[in-house]
Amino acid sequence: MAALGSAAARAPRFSAQARLAALQSDIMDLILENNLAAGSPLPTEAELCSALGLGRNTLRESLKVLQALGVVEIRHGYGMFVAPTNFDALTTGLTFRGRLSLRQQGKEALELVDVRQTLESGLIGKSMTLMTPDHLARIEETVREMESLADQGQALAAVDSEFHRQLFEPLGNELLTHLMSVFWDVYSRIHAESGMKTASLHATALTHREIFDAVKSGDKALASERINSHFDGIREAIAALVNR
Repeated sequence: MAALGSAAARAPRFSAQARLAALQSDIMDLILENNLAAGSPLPTEAELCSALGLGRNTLRESLKVLQALGVVEIRHGYGMFVAPTNFDALTTGLTFRGRLSLRQQGKEALELVDVRQTLESGLIGKSMTLMTPDHLARIEETVREMESLADQGQALAAVDSEFHRQLFEPLGNELLTHLMSVFWDVYSRIHAESGMKTASLHATALTHREIFDAVKSGDKALASERINSHFDGIREAIAALVNR
């Protein structure tokens, strides 16, 4: 491992909050400078304290924040490690902001819709290129389940989430999957808090049937267009919820 950077070379920070943030940045810089990969052990507390010019309590405070952010993993009795890929912190934070916004102007929730709409309409063509007959069969089974739930007047959020996950499963994009998880957690609250009527459920199921039909036919432009229309409807549902 390369020698750790010297604390003397680091600029002084005065505010406690700014210093804590700077120390977290310094630790992340050390990880990058030493080419540590996920799962690699970090230097010991003593080595970090010496390199960063700080006491153990301050170091531990910074490490706890980095652990919450998914940067560092602290295994008691074993040491500290670069955390494996984990989007839980991102998911938790975005979900909270989106849900909170539903009780106010809905700004963050609507921004989530914008991001998801852009991602899905833009990536559907690439995903369709990679789809197999098995993929299509699983998606159609999910659509049938959605239609059945709509007939029963039951909430569709969970199966809706699965439909969209399956649409982009061929891409193997973990970050996209987690962003979808954030969105559908927020959207499930819309279903629960708005009390969508059976007619709305049937309309939602029909929208997904139409998206699937476009995907199955191989019409990438039509699939993108229908995804865009779907998210326009979600945007309207959020606006109705926050303005009532």
